[in-house]
Amino acid sequence: MAATLQFGAHAHCTRPKTCSFSNSLSLISNKPQLNPSLPFLFNKRIDGKLNLTKRRELTVCCQKGWAPSAIIDDNEIINGKSEDFNQFSVVMKFGGSSVASAERMRHVADLILGFPQENPIIVLSAMGKTTNKLLSAGEKAVCCGMTNVDELEELSVIRDLHFRTIEELGLDKTIISGLLDELAQLLKGIAMMKELTPRARDFLVSFGECMSTRIFAAYLNKIGAKARQYDAFEIGIITTDDFTNADILEATYPAVAKRLHSDWMKDRAIPIVTGFLGKGWKSCAITTLGRGGSDLTATTIGKALGLREIQVWKDVDGVLTCDPTIYPNAKPVPYLTFDEAAELAYFGAQVLHPQSMRPAREADIPVRVKNSYNPQAPGTLITKSRDMSKSILTSIVLKSNVTMLDIASTRMLGQFGFLAKVFSIFEDLGISVDCVATSEVSVSLTLDPSKLWSRELIQQELDHVVEELEKIAVVRLLQHRSIISLIGNVQRSSLVLEKAFNVLRRNGVNVQMISQGASKVNISLVVHDNEAKQCVKALHSSFFENGFLSEIDAPVFAHNGPICCTLNK
Repeated sequence: MAATLQFGAHAHCTRPKTCSFSNSLSLISNKPQLNPSLPFLFNKRIDGKLNLTKRRELTVCCQKGWAPSAIIDDNEIINGKSEDFNQFSVVMKFGGSSVASAERMRHVADLILGFPQENPIIVLSAMGKTTNKLLSAGEKAVCCGMTNVDELEELSVIRDLHFRTIEELGLDKTIISGLLDELAQLLKGIAMMKELTPRARDFLVSFGECMSTRIFAAYLNKIGAKARQYDAFEIGIITTDDFTNADILEATYPAVAKRLHSDWMKDRAIPIVTGFLGKGWKSCAITTLGRGGSDLTATTIGKALGLREIQVWKDVDGVLTCDPTIYPNAKPVPYLTFDEAAELAYFGAQVLHPQSMRPAREADIPVRVKNSYNPQAPGTLITKSRDMSKSILTSIVLKSNVTMLDIASTRMLGQFGFLAKVFSIFEDLGISVDCVATSEVSVSLTLDPSKLWSRELIQQELDHVVEELEKIAVVRLLQHRSIISLIGNVQRSSLVLEKAFNVLRRNGVNVQMISQGASKVNISLVVHDNEAKQCVKALHSSFFENGFLSEIDAPVFAHNGPICCTLNK
């Protein structure tokens, strides 16, 4: 039995193409689902070996001339016995600041080649602030007119940065000149249509990663380290068609594994892969995984190949106890669990993408966060579990510019279905809810502003939400709020809350809402925006700098049982 995946050979997919899945995938609610009657390829780590099922069948067919690029046969790899399949050892992902200039690219190349025992796969973001510049250029193109596109400041900055980098690295400008010409044509098309759709937005920002990876691969080849550039949407990163915030589908894992393995066996070279990008399973158009999505690309590749470790190289010494831009005395956190890392990312930590932990957790592959500017720093190791017996608080995270809603039923006690009606309104409007605190007749919640694209849209959405909710409840809208999340050992929540509320009371801060999630690693407090940063500073000083954590001697009993803490004064 065999499976065929078809992906295009073109640099970009600009026209709609239809895709079909064979009977190894069934369509349920317009989403591709695995047919449970057919065995599928999954990675499992058993005694350090890659374990793959014997039979799998998958067909993804994009029409209009796209050629097949991967065929998976039975009996090719069984129970980790094929040593060649798992020849890659680690994924190394580098963010935009790590490759922001020719000097930084040289440094990253030296860093990669400084581990000769490794066979790495490299995932890169766009150079520096290129993604922001591309988005700004697209927004300006909507109203600037076709004849003025070439004069856009952002387009000139992007050209200058990439051509200067190529010149300083001693490379040929033709590496990216075609992409820059295509970028200019796209901006003219946006100017002509006077519209920047989510699909066009994803296509637009894809140029950043496509250029950075081509430059870096060419430089590695120039210095004698054989490398091969890949666009993620060409090697099997298959996603939903939710442009600007797509989810990766299960079909991705066998496709990516087969493509990278096949190319390595034919001609060994370091893979240089674009982060952040994928291909819609139905539209076959380029999609993006949300801001910071290169982390998710790295963990997806790590799971696909069952690698030993996933490394995420940033510009800080790992995950820190708080945002260093708020409080410079933030300290590195040496160890985290996947649950802690996911909560940190979701509630505002900029070090990791919120969804990036999922593939690593499913495959039980450690993720190490390191500093490309300071490689000697130990960084943060993220694993499935860790010793929490002496852990109190791990990190403090701040998410600002949050909107809070107080919603009270007009019928008071005994109104069943009230919460269902409230949350159905948010579902219908496609608005994400962060934190929730409920009673039978009222609910307080916060809304995630990152799901909404502009100030005008935010206000329009909020007005609509309030209008719909007022049909069933009394609504109070509170803007300019912040969520302070205390990530740590919630088995000691009483101790954490006692300390936190004492600190906030001394600083004259009233907590407007408190929420403890089902993850059992996070307690969230809602305060006013103008008090939030001072709260973080005071909490960090109290928990991490005044000897509080070292003074704790508190035995913790069984899950959900009594918590007995002794605070040595």
